Amino acid sequence: MSTILKRPQAYRESPRRLTAEELDTVQRLFSTDGLSAVSSEFGFATDLQCLQCVAHSLGMSVVDLSKETVDRSILEGFPVRLIHRHGIFPIDRSSTSIRIVVSNPFDVQAADAVSAATGLFVMTSLALPHEVATLIKTHLGVGAQTLDGLMAQAAENTDDIEIIGDLSFEESEAAAMAQQASVVRLVNDILTEAVNNRASDIHMESQATGMKIRYRIDGVLQNQPVPPELNRFQAAILSRLKIMARLNIAEKRVPQDGRIKLRVQGREVDIRVSIIPMLHGEGVVMRVLDKNAMKFSLTGVGMEDDTCSRFRELIRLPHGIVLVTGPTGSGKTTTLYSSLAEIKSERNKIITTEDPIEYQLEGINQIQVNHKVGLTFAACLRSILRHDPDVVLVGEIRDFETAENAVQASLTGHMVFSTLHTNDAAGSFMRLADMGVEPFLISSTLEGIMAQRLVRTLCKHCREAYMPSEEDVPGDFPLED
Repeated sequence: MSTILKRPQAYRESPRRLTAEELDTVQRLFSTDGLSAVSSEFGFATDLQCLQCVAHSLGMSVVDLSKETVDRSILEGFPVRLIHRHGIFPIDRSSTSIRIVVSNPFDVQAADAVSAATGLFVMTSLALPHEVATLIKTHLGVGAQTLDGLMAQAAENTDDIEIIGDLSFEESEAAAMAQQASVVRLVNDILTEAVNNRASDIHMESQATGMKIRYRIDGVLQNQPVPPELNRFQAAILSRLKIMARLNIAEKRVPQDGRIKLRVQGREVDIRVSIIPMLHGEGVVMRVLDKNAMKFSLTGVGMEDDTCSRFRELIRLPHGIVLVTGPTGSGKTTTLYSSLAEIKSERNKIITTEDPIEYQLEGINQIQVNHKVGLTFAACLRSILRHDPDVVLVGEIRDFETAENAVQASLTGHMVFSTLHTNDAAGSFMRLADMGVEPFLISSTLEGIMAQRLVRTLCKHCREAYMPSEEDVPGDFPLED
Protein backbone atom coordinates (compact mmCIF):
# COMPACT_ATOMS: atom_id res chain seq x y z
CA MET A 1 0.00 0.00 0.00
CA SER A 2 1.34 3.45 -0.90
CA THR A 3 2.48 6.05 1.65
CA ILE A 4 -0.53 8.26 0.97
CA LEU A 5 -2.65 5.77 2.85
CA LYS A 6 -0.38 5.88 5.87
CA ARG A 7 -0.48 9.65 6.41
CA PRO A 8 -3.91 10.96 5.31
CA GLN A 9 -3.91 13.67 7.98
CA ALA A 10 -0.90 15.31 6.40
CA TYR A 11 -2.76 15.78 3.13
CA ARG A 12 -5.68 17.48 4.84
CA GLU A 13 -3.37 19.98 6.49
CA SER A 14 -0.61 20.50 3.91
CA PRO A 15 -1.11 21.01 0.16
CA ARG A 16 2.15 19.21 -0.74
CA ARG A 17 2.52 17.61 -4.13
CA LEU A 18 1.83 13.90 -4.41
CA THR A 19 4.51 11.61 -5.70
CA ALA A 20 4.18 9.73 -8.97
CA GLU A 21 3.45 6.50 -7.08
CA GLU A 22 0.73 8.19 -5.04
CA LEU A 23 -0.84 9.69 -8.16
CA ASP A 24 -0.93 6.24 -9.77
CA THR A 25 -2.91 4.98 -6.79
CA VAL A 26 -5.30 7.94 -6.96
CA GLN A 27 -5.77 7.47 -10.71
CA ARG A 28 -6.59 3.78 -10.32
CA LEU A 29 -9.20 4.43 -7.64
CA PHE A 30 -10.61 7.46 -9.46
CA SER A 31 -11.17 5.52 -12.69
CA THR A 32 -12.87 2.58 -10.97
CA ASP A 33 -14.81 4.06 -8.04
CA GLY A 34 -14.87 7.83 -8.49
CA LEU A 35 -13.76 10.86 -6.47
CA SER A 36 -15.78 10.02 -3.35
CA ALA A 37 -14.03 6.66 -3.06
CA VAL A 38 -10.66 8.38 -3.27
CA SER A 39 -11.67 10.86 -0.57
CA SER A 40 -12.86 8.22 1.88
CA GLU A 41 -9.98 5.85 1.16
CA PHE A 42 -7.30 8.48 1.70
CA GLY A 43 -8.95 10.25 4.63
CA PHE A 44 -9.90 13.57 3.06
CA ALA A 45 -12.67 15.41 4.88
CA THR A 46 -14.48 16.41 1.68
CA ASP A 47 -14.34 15.64 -2.04
CA LEU A 48 -13.30 19.25 -2.65
CA GLN A 49 -10.20 18.88 -0.46
CA CYS A 50 -9.29 15.71 -2.30
CA LEU A 51 -9.72 17.41 -5.70
CA GLN A 52 -7.65 20.42 -4.59
CA CYS A 53 -4.81 18.14 -3.48
CA VAL A 54 -4.83 16.26 -6.78
CA ALA A 55 -5.07 19.51 -8.78
CA HIS A 56 -2.12 21.00 -6.87
CA SER A 57 -0.06 17.93 -7.64
CA LEU A 58 -0.92 18.07 -11.35
CA GLY A 59 -0.44 21.83 -11.66
CA MET A 60 -4.12 22.49 -12.32
CA SER A 61 -6.65 24.88 -10.78
CA VAL A 62 -10.01 24.03 -9.24
CA VAL A 63 -13.07 26.03 -10.32
CA ASP A 64 -16.20 26.61 -8.24
CA LEU A 65 -18.87 26.26 -10.92
CA SER A 66 -21.56 27.71 -8.65
CA LYS A 67 -19.83 31.08 -9.07
CA GLU A 68 -19.22 30.76 -12.82
CA THR A 69 -21.57 32.35 -15.37
CA VAL A 70 -21.55 30.50 -18.68
CA ASP A 71 -22.60 32.25 -21.88
CA ARG A 72 -24.60 29.83 -24.02
CA SER A 73 -23.03 31.31 -27.17
CA ILE A 74 -19.82 29.46 -26.22
CA LEU A 75 -21.59 26.22 -27.15
CA GLU A 76 -22.16 27.33 -30.76
CA GLY A 77 -20.13 25.02 -32.95
CA PHE A 78 -18.79 23.09 -29.96
CA PRO A 79 -19.23 19.31 -30.44
CA VAL A 80 -21.72 18.12 -27.84
CA ARG A 81 -20.50 14.54 -28.13
CA LEU A 82 -17.18 15.55 -26.54
CA ILE A 83 -18.99 17.07 -23.56
CA HIS A 84 -20.76 13.81 -22.76
CA ARG A 85 -17.89 11.52 -23.73
CA HIS A 86 -15.26 13.20 -21.55
CA GLY A 87 -17.39 14.90 -18.88
CA ILE A 88 -16.20 18.39 -19.80
CA PHE A 89 -17.79 21.80 -20.41
CA PRO A 90 -16.52 25.02 -22.05
CA ILE A 91 -16.79 28.05 -19.76
CA ASP A 92 -14.80 30.74 -21.59
CA ARG A 93 -13.66 31.40 -25.15
CA SER A 94 -11.63 33.88 -27.15
CA SER A 95 -10.53 34.10 -30.75
CA THR A 96 -7.42 31.99 -30.04
CA SER A 97 -8.19 29.90 -26.97
CA ILE A 98 -10.93 28.09 -25.08
CA ARG A 99 -11.17 27.24 -21.39
CA ILE A 100 -12.85 24.00 -20.31
CA VAL A 101 -13.58 22.36 -16.98
CA VAL A 102 -13.05 18.63 -16.64
CA SER A 103 -14.36 16.22 -14.05
CA ASN A 104 -11.59 13.67 -14.54
CA PRO A 105 -8.07 15.10 -14.02
CA PHE A 106 -6.51 12.02 -15.62
CA ASP A 107 -8.38 12.24 -18.93
CA VAL A 108 -5.49 13.53 -21.02
CA GLN A 109 -7.38 12.96 -24.27
CA ALA A 110 -10.10 15.54 -23.46
CA ALA A 111 -7.98 18.62 -24.19
CA ASP A 112 -6.52 17.06 -27.35
CA ALA A 113 -10.00 16.21 -28.65
CA VAL A 114 -11.28 19.75 -28.01
CA SER A 115 -8.21 21.30 -29.66
CA ALA A 116 -8.60 19.09 -32.72
CA ALA A 117 -12.32 19.89 -33.01
CA THR A 118 -12.10 23.66 -32.47
CA GLY A 119 -8.59 24.54 -33.64
CA LEU A 120 -8.08 26.60 -30.47
CA PHE A 121 -5.54 26.48 -27.65
CA VAL A 122 -7.16 24.65 -24.72
CA MET A 123 -6.83 25.67 -21.06
CA THR A 124 -8.05 23.10 -18.54
CA SER A 125 -9.39 23.48 -15.00
CA LEU A 126 -10.85 20.94 -12.57
CA ALA A 127 -14.32 20.89 -11.01
CA LEU A 128 -16.29 18.50 -8.87
CA PRO A 129 -17.91 15.78 -11.04
CA HIS A 130 -21.45 16.45 -9.79
CA GLU A 131 -21.07 20.17 -10.52
CA VAL A 132 -19.96 19.43 -14.09
CA ALA A 133 -22.89 17.03 -14.54
CA THR A 134 -25.32 19.68 -13.27
CA LEU A 135 -23.83 22.28 -15.64
CA ILE A 136 -24.20 19.90 -18.60
CA LYS A 137 -27.83 19.15 -17.78
CA THR A 138 -28.71 22.81 -17.17
CA HIS A 139 -27.32 24.08 -20.47
CA LEU A 140 -27.85 21.11 -22.77
CA GLY A 141 -30.86 19.32 -21.32
CA VAL A 142 -32.06 15.77 -21.82
CA GLY A 143 -31.07 14.00 -25.03
CA ALA A 144 -28.45 16.55 -26.09
CA GLN A 145 -25.84 13.93 -26.94
CA THR A 146 -28.24 12.06 -29.19
CA LEU A 147 -29.41 15.28 -30.83
CA ASP A 148 -25.82 16.15 -31.69
CA GLY A 149 -25.62 12.98 -33.78
CA LEU A 150 -28.99 13.71 -35.39
CA MET A 151 -27.92 17.22 -36.34
CA ALA A 152 -24.72 15.86 -37.85
CA GLN A 153 -26.73 13.44 -39.99
CA ALA A 154 -29.10 16.23 -41.03
CA ALA A 155 -26.19 18.52 -41.93
CA GLU A 156 -24.82 15.92 -44.33
CA ASN A 157 -28.10 15.94 -46.27
CA THR A 158 -28.86 19.66 -46.44
CA ASP A 159 -26.90 20.31 -49.65
CA ASP A 160 -26.15 23.80 -48.26
CA ILE A 161 -29.86 24.73 -48.37
CA GLU A 162 -31.33 26.66 -45.42
CA ILE A 163 -34.97 25.82 -44.79
CA ILE A 164 -37.02 28.86 -43.75
CA GLY A 165 -39.98 28.30 -41.43
CA ASP A 166 -41.12 25.17 -39.66
CA LEU A 167 -40.35 21.80 -41.14
CA SER A 168 -43.36 19.69 -42.06
CA PHE A 169 -43.13 15.94 -42.44
CA GLU A 170 -45.29 13.66 -44.49
CA GLU A 171 -46.64 10.85 -42.36
CA SER A 172 -44.49 8.31 -44.17
CA GLU A 173 -41.40 10.47 -43.56
CA ALA A 174 -42.24 10.90 -39.85
CA ALA A 175 -42.75 7.16 -39.49
CA ALA A 176 -39.46 6.39 -41.18
CA MET A 177 -37.62 9.00 -39.13
CA ALA A 178 -39.18 7.69 -35.91
CA GLN A 179 -37.52 4.34 -36.55
CA GLN A 180 -34.03 5.79 -36.90
CA ALA A 181 -31.65 4.62 -34.21
CA SER A 182 -30.86 8.18 -33.07
CA VAL A 183 -34.55 9.10 -32.64
CA VAL A 184 -35.17 5.85 -30.77
CA ARG A 185 -32.24 6.63 -28.48
CA LEU A 186 -33.44 10.22 -27.97
CA VAL A 187 -36.89 9.10 -26.80
CA ASN A 188 -35.25 6.48 -24.57
CA ASP A 189 -33.09 9.24 -23.03
CA ILE A 190 -36.20 11.26 -22.14
CA LEU A 191 -37.97 8.27 -20.57
CA THR A 192 -34.88 7.07 -18.69
CA GLU A 193 -34.21 10.57 -17.31
CA ALA A 194 -37.79 10.74 -16.00
CA VAL A 195 -37.59 7.32 -14.32
CA ASN A 196 -34.23 8.11 -12.71
CA ASN A 197 -35.63 11.41 -11.37
CA ARG A 198 -38.65 9.59 -9.82
CA ALA A 199 -41.06 11.51 -12.05
CA SER A 200 -44.70 10.44 -11.83
CA ASP A 201 -45.67 12.21 -15.07
CA ILE A 202 -43.94 13.41 -18.22
CA HIS A 203 -45.45 16.43 -19.99
CA MET A 204 -44.42 17.17 -23.59
CA GLU A 205 -46.17 20.32 -24.74
CA SER A 206 -46.20 21.82 -28.23
CA GLN A 207 -45.97 25.60 -27.99
CA ALA A 208 -45.39 28.45 -30.43
CA THR A 209 -41.72 28.59 -29.42
CA GLY A 210 -41.22 24.84 -29.71
CA MET A 211 -41.46 21.73 -27.58
CA LYS A 212 -41.47 22.03 -23.80
CA ILE A 213 -40.73 19.07 -21.50
CA ARG A 214 -41.71 18.99 -17.83
CA TYR A 215 -41.50 16.25 -15.20
CA ARG A 216 -43.84 16.04 -12.21
CA ILE A 217 -41.60 15.17 -9.28
CA ASP A 218 -43.00 14.96 -5.74
CA GLY A 219 -46.27 16.43 -6.98
CA VAL A 220 -44.73 19.55 -8.56
CA LEU A 221 -44.06 20.15 -12.26
CA GLN A 222 -40.44 20.98 -13.02
CA ASN A 223 -39.17 22.37 -16.33
CA GLN A 224 -36.47 20.31 -18.01
CA PRO A 225 -33.87 22.14 -20.10
CA VAL A 226 -33.88 20.91 -23.69
CA PRO A 227 -31.58 21.74 -26.60
CA PRO A 228 -33.14 24.19 -29.08
CA GLU A 229 -32.46 21.66 -31.86
CA LEU A 230 -35.09 19.39 -30.29
CA ASN A 231 -37.86 21.33 -32.07
CA ARG A 232 -36.55 20.15 -35.42
CA PHE A 233 -37.30 16.53 -34.51
CA GLN A 234 -40.61 17.08 -32.73
CA ALA A 235 -42.64 15.19 -35.34
CA ALA A 236 -40.28 12.22 -35.20
CA ILE A 237 -40.39 12.14 -31.37
CA LEU A 238 -44.20 12.15 -31.32
CA SER A 239 -44.33 9.47 -34.01
CA ARG A 240 -41.90 7.32 -32.05
CA LEU A 241 -44.04 7.60 -28.91
CA LYS A 242 -47.15 6.65 -30.92
CA ILE A 243 -45.38 3.61 -32.32
CA MET A 244 -44.27 2.53 -28.85
CA ALA A 245 -47.81 2.99 -27.50
CA ARG A 246 -49.32 1.19 -30.53
CA LEU A 247 -51.28 4.24 -31.65
CA ASN A 248 -52.13 5.52 -35.10
CA ILE A 249 -49.30 7.84 -36.13
CA ALA A 250 -51.37 9.29 -38.99
CA GLU A 251 -54.16 10.47 -36.66
CA LYS A 252 -53.67 13.99 -35.35
CA ARG A 253 -57.27 15.20 -35.11
CA VAL A 254 -58.61 13.25 -32.11
CA PRO A 255 -57.19 12.25 -28.71
CA GLN A 256 -55.51 8.86 -28.39
CA ASP A 257 -54.62 6.75 -25.35
CA GLY A 258 -52.10 3.95 -25.20
CA ARG A 259 -49.65 2.12 -23.00
CA ILE A 260 -45.92 1.42 -23.12
CA LYS A 261 -44.16 -1.32 -21.21
CA LEU A 262 -40.45 -0.82 -20.67
CA ARG A 263 -37.52 -2.28 -18.81
CA VAL A 264 -35.35 0.59 -17.63
CA GLN A 265 -32.05 -0.43 -16.05
CA GLY A 266 -33.54 -3.74 -14.97
CA ARG A 267 -36.75 -2.17 -13.59
CA GLU A 268 -40.15 -2.87 -15.12
CA VAL A 269 -41.98 0.36 -15.88
CA ASP A 270 -45.47 0.86 -17.29
CA ILE A 271 -46.22 4.18 -19.00
CA ARG A 272 -49.76 5.34 -19.76
CA VAL A 273 -49.73 7.64 -22.77
CA SER A 274 -52.36 10.26 -23.53
CA ILE A 275 -52.09 12.39 -26.69
CA ILE A 276 -54.43 15.26 -27.46
CA PRO A 277 -54.39 17.78 -30.37
CA MET A 278 -53.75 21.38 -29.33
CA LEU A 279 -53.27 24.76 -31.02
CA HIS A 280 -49.58 24.41 -31.85
CA GLY A 281 -49.45 20.64 -32.20
CA GLU A 282 -50.08 17.52 -30.19
CA GLY A 283 -49.60 17.47 -26.43
CA VAL A 284 -48.42 14.32 -24.67
CA VAL A 285 -48.78 13.35 -21.02
CA MET A 286 -47.26 10.09 -19.82
CA ARG A 287 -48.00 8.61 -16.40
CA VAL A 288 -44.97 6.64 -15.16
CA LEU A 289 -45.80 3.56 -13.12
CA ASP A 290 -42.62 2.12 -11.63
CA LYS A 291 -43.52 -1.28 -10.20
CA ASN A 292 -40.32 -1.63 -8.20
CA ALA A 293 -40.69 1.80 -6.59
CA MET A 294 -44.14 1.09 -5.11
CA LYS A 295 -44.43 -0.71 -1.78
CA PHE A 296 -48.06 -1.01 -0.75
CA SER A 297 -48.42 -0.74 3.01
CA LEU A 298 -50.83 1.27 5.15
CA THR A 299 -47.97 2.20 7.45
CA GLY A 300 -46.24 3.94 4.55
CA VAL A 301 -49.26 5.92 3.34
CA GLY A 302 -48.73 8.66 5.91
CA MET A 303 -51.74 8.35 8.22
CA GLU A 304 -51.62 9.27 11.87
CA ASP A 305 -51.55 6.24 14.17
CA ASP A 306 -55.13 6.67 15.40
CA THR A 307 -56.43 7.26 11.85
CA CYS A 308 -54.60 4.18 10.59
CA SER A 309 -56.01 2.09 13.43
CA ARG A 310 -59.58 3.17 12.71
CA PHE A 311 -59.13 2.64 8.97
CA ARG A 312 -57.83 -0.90 9.61
CA GLU A 313 -61.00 -1.64 11.55
CA LEU A 314 -63.13 -0.40 8.64
CA ILE A 315 -61.44 -2.49 5.94
CA ARG A 316 -61.79 -5.65 8.02
CA LEU A 317 -65.58 -5.40 8.32
CA PRO A 318 -67.47 -8.32 6.74
CA HIS A 319 -69.64 -6.14 4.50
CA GLY A 320 -70.36 -2.53 3.60
CA ILE A 321 -68.81 0.23 1.49
CA VAL A 322 -65.60 2.10 2.25
CA LEU A 323 -64.80 5.12 0.06
CA VAL A 324 -61.59 7.08 -0.43
CA THR A 325 -62.06 10.58 -1.84
CA GLY A 326 -59.78 13.32 -3.08
CA PRO A 327 -58.61 15.07 -6.25
CA THR A 328 -56.81 13.33 -9.10
CA GLY A 329 -53.30 12.29 -8.18
CA SER A 330 -53.82 12.42 -4.42
CA GLY A 331 -52.94 8.75 -3.87
CA LYS A 332 -56.41 7.17 -3.64
CA THR A 333 -55.37 4.11 -5.63
CA THR A 334 -52.26 3.66 -3.49
CA THR A 335 -54.37 3.72 -0.32
CA LEU A 336 -56.80 1.15 -1.70
CA TYR A 337 -54.02 -1.12 -2.98
CA SER A 338 -52.40 -0.90 0.47
CA SER A 339 -55.75 -1.86 2.01
CA LEU A 340 -56.02 -4.93 -0.21
CA ALA A 341 -52.45 -5.92 0.66
CA GLU A 342 -53.38 -5.61 4.33
CA ILE A 343 -56.40 -7.94 4.22
CA LYS A 344 -55.24 -10.33 1.50
CA SER A 345 -55.06 -13.97 2.61
CA GLU A 346 -55.74 -17.49 1.37
CA ARG A 347 -59.12 -17.46 3.14
CA ASN A 348 -60.71 -14.66 1.13
CA LYS A 349 -61.16 -13.87 -2.55
CA ILE A 350 -60.53 -10.35 -3.80
CA ILE A 351 -61.59 -9.12 -7.25
CA THR A 352 -60.95 -5.64 -8.62
CA THR A 353 -62.29 -3.79 -11.66
CA GLU A 354 -60.10 -0.88 -12.72
CA ASP A 355 -59.63 1.63 -15.53
CA PRO A 356 -56.77 1.18 -16.04
CA ILE A 357 -54.98 -1.46 -13.96
CA GLU A 358 -52.08 0.59 -12.64
CA TYR A 359 -50.18 -2.16 -10.80
CA GLN A 360 -50.49 -5.93 -10.92
CA LEU A 361 -51.09 -7.31 -7.43
CA GLU A 362 -50.05 -10.84 -6.55
CA GLY A 363 -52.90 -13.05 -5.36
CA ILE A 364 -55.65 -10.62 -6.41
CA ASN A 365 -57.92 -11.02 -9.43
CA GLN A 366 -57.93 -7.83 -11.52
CA ILE A 367 -60.26 -6.88 -14.39
CA GLN A 368 -59.48 -4.18 -16.95
CA VAL A 369 -62.49 -2.05 -17.95
CA ASN A 370 -63.05 -1.91 -21.72
CA HIS A 371 -65.68 0.61 -22.77
CA LYS A 372 -65.35 -0.30 -26.46
CA VAL A 373 -66.96 -3.70 -25.87
CA GLY A 374 -69.34 -2.55 -23.12
CA LEU A 375 -67.24 -3.82 -20.19
CA THR A 376 -67.96 -0.93 -17.81
CA PHE A 377 -67.60 -0.73 -14.03
CA ALA A 378 -71.29 -1.57 -13.63
CA ALA A 379 -71.13 -4.52 -16.03
CA CYS A 380 -68.02 -5.88 -14.31
CA LEU A 381 -69.60 -5.52 -10.90
CA ARG A 382 -72.68 -7.52 -11.92
CA SER A 383 -70.52 -10.39 -13.17
CA ILE A 384 -68.08 -10.23 -10.25
CA LEU A 385 -70.86 -11.03 -7.77
CA ARG A 386 -71.35 -14.40 -9.49
CA HIS A 387 -67.73 -15.32 -8.76
CA ASP A 388 -68.23 -15.56 -4.99
CA PRO A 389 -65.91 -12.71 -3.90
CA ASP A 390 -65.35 -11.64 -0.31
CA VAL A 391 -63.95 -8.22 -1.20
CA VAL A 392 -64.57 -6.14 -4.31
CA LEU A 393 -62.66 -3.05 -5.42
CA VAL A 394 -64.34 -0.74 -7.94
CA GLY A 395 -61.88 1.74 -9.47
CA GLU A 396 -64.33 4.64 -9.34
CA ILE A 397 -68.04 5.23 -8.78
CA ARG A 398 -68.95 7.51 -11.68
CA ASP A 399 -72.65 6.95 -12.34
CA PHE A 400 -75.90 5.71 -10.83
CA GLU A 401 -75.62 2.20 -12.25
CA THR A 402 -72.20 1.60 -10.70
CA ALA A 403 -73.32 3.12 -7.38
CA GLU A 404 -76.48 1.01 -7.36
CA ASN A 405 -74.55 -2.21 -8.02
CA ALA A 406 -72.04 -1.33 -5.29
CA VAL A 407 -74.89 -0.81 -2.81
CA GLN A 408 -76.50 -4.12 -3.81
CA ALA A 409 -73.16 -5.91 -3.44
CA SER A 410 -72.71 -4.60 0.10
CA LEU A 411 -76.32 -5.53 1.02
CA THR A 412 -75.65 -9.12 -0.06
CA GLY A 413 -72.68 -9.53 2.29
CA HIS A 414 -69.68 -8.22 0.32
CA MET A 415 -67.09 -5.66 1.29
CA VAL A 416 -66.77 -2.97 -1.40
CA PHE A 417 -63.89 -0.51 -1.76
CA SER A 418 -64.06 2.38 -4.22
CA THR A 419 -63.11 6.00 -4.90
CA LEU A 420 -65.23 9.08 -5.39
CA HIS A 421 -64.28 12.49 -6.77
CA THR A 422 -65.28 14.88 -3.98
CA ASN A 423 -63.23 17.47 -2.15
CA ASP A 424 -64.02 16.15 1.31
CA ALA A 425 -65.59 13.18 3.08
CA ALA A 426 -68.88 14.95 3.85
CA GLY A 427 -69.42 15.75 0.18
CA SER A 428 -69.61 12.03 -0.63
CA PHE A 429 -73.14 11.79 0.78
CA MET A 430 -74.40 14.56 -1.49
CA ARG A 431 -72.53 13.09 -4.46
CA LEU A 432 -74.15 9.66 -4.06
CA ALA A 433 -77.57 11.22 -3.53
CA ASP A 434 -77.06 13.35 -6.63
CA MET A 435 -76.38 10.17 -8.61
CA GLY A 436 -79.78 8.85 -7.53
CA VAL A 437 -78.95 6.52 -4.64
CA GLU A 438 -81.66 6.54 -1.98
CA PRO A 439 -80.56 8.14 1.31
CA PHE A 440 -81.69 5.15 3.39
CA LEU A 441 -79.48 2.86 1.26
CA ILE A 442 -76.52 5.17 1.72
CA SER A 443 -76.93 5.18 5.49
CA SER A 444 -77.30 1.40 5.70
CA THR A 445 -74.34 0.45 3.50
CA LEU A 446 -71.73 3.21 3.76
CA GLU A 447 -69.38 2.24 6.60
CA GLY A 448 -66.64 4.84 6.21
CA ILE A 449 -65.22 7.62 4.05
CA MET A 450 -61.66 8.92 4.08
CA ALA A 451 -60.60 12.09 2.27
CA GLN A 452 -56.92 12.56 1.51
CA ARG A 453 -54.43 14.87 -0.15
CA LEU A 454 -50.92 14.38 -1.49
CA VAL A 455 -48.52 16.16 0.86
CA ARG A 456 -44.88 16.80 0.01
CA THR A 457 -42.46 15.32 2.53
CA LEU A 458 -38.85 15.98 3.40
CA CYS A 459 -36.09 13.70 2.13
CA LYS A 460 -35.43 10.95 4.68
CA HIS A 461 -31.69 11.09 4.05
CA CYS A 462 -30.98 14.82 4.39
CA ARG A 463 -33.78 16.21 6.59
CA GLU A 464 -32.84 17.90 9.87
CA ALA A 465 -34.80 18.32 13.08
CA TYR A 466 -36.16 21.83 13.60
CA MET A 467 -38.34 23.37 16.29
CA PRO A 468 -40.26 26.38 14.92
CA SER A 469 -40.80 29.44 17.06
CA GLU A 470 -44.21 30.95 17.66
CA GLU A 471 -43.46 33.64 15.06
CA ASP A 472 -42.95 31.01 12.36
CA VAL A 473 -46.40 29.39 12.60
CA PRO A 474 -50.01 30.62 12.47
CA GLY A 475 -51.58 31.64 15.74
CA ASP A 476 -54.05 28.72 15.78
CA PHE A 477 -51.37 26.08 15.05
CA PRO A 478 -51.10 23.61 17.97
CA LEU A 479 -47.63 23.75 19.51
CA GLU A 480 -46.49 21.40 22.27
CA ASP A 481 -45.58 23.09 25.52
